[in-house]
Amino acid sequence: QVQLVESGGGLVQPGGSLRLSCVASGKIFSINAMGWYRQAPGKQRELVAAIRSDGSTNYADSVKGRFTISRDNAKNTVYLQMNNLVPEDTAVYYCNVRLIRVRSGPQYDYWGQGTQVTVSS
Repeated sequence: QVQLVESGGGLVQPGGSLRLSCVASGKIFSINAMGWYRQAPGKQRELVAAIRSDGSTNYADSVKGRFTISRDNAKNTVYLQMNNLVPEDTAVYYCNVRLIRVRSGPQYDYWGQGTQVTVSS
C-alpha cells in the first residue's frame, strides 16, 4: 500500500502565494518521478509541473516563471511553490508519484486525493 497525502490548498487573492505539499508513504523502493496535475471545471486534467529522478523538470507554459516544483528525497515529499497566482490557476490540484515498490520491480502510478486551490478577490 502506498498513500499520498496532499496539503496546502486554499483560497488566496490574486498575486498571492501557496505552497502545496505531497507526502508519499508505504512500501516504496524508489521514486522515479513526482508531479502535480490540475483540473478545472469543464477542462481536461493537465500537467502543471513534474520532476524526475535525474532532477530534470518541466512546467506547463502557463505557470513557467511563477511555479517551482521541488522534492525532498529523504521525506518522499514533493512541493509546488505557487507565486503570483491568478484566477486561471483555480483548480483541483492532484499529486502524482511514479515509483517502484521493490528492486527491479514494475513501475506504479499513485495519485493524491486532490486539494482545491481557489484564486479570487
